Amino acid sequence: MTGFLARVSAPRTHGVAAWITTVVRIVTGFLFVTFSLGKFFDHTKESADFARYGIPAPEVATYLVGTLELVCGVLLVIGLLTRPAALFLALNLVGAISTAGRVDGGSFHLGVGPTMLVAMLFLVWAGCGHLALDRKLAVDPRAN
Repeated sequence: MTGFLARVSAPRTHGVAAWITTVVRIVTGFLFVTFSLGKFFDHTKESADFARYGIPAPEVATYLVGTLELVCGVLLVIGLLTRPAALFLALNLVGAISTAGRVDGGSFHLGVGPTMLVAMLFLVWAGCGHLALDRKLAVDPRAN
């Protein structure tokens, strides 16, 4: 298990590229935390939107998506389990683009959503960058 955890957490970028990765990770993490809060604080409106997008059990789905975005967003901000968190958020974005993007379109759903998807796929590949707890888990000496 330790070898698997080390492989999952080891960063692929170093130097300046690792700092760029860090910025992408932290900024997108904060964005996801912000997106998630609306699903809790404005649950009725968000659930109505989910229903309009054709998502089954919109009341429950809103809480599930909000929880996913909150937990994985926080994981990105602190740089813990970066790759798995980014993978779950990428899958979430595919769902958002294929539902909200299809129904509403617009610059947010068809602009921000795909951009965030690319950022998540980048983090799945690159890893955590600097200033991340994942670096403490990595066995690769270049990671620290």
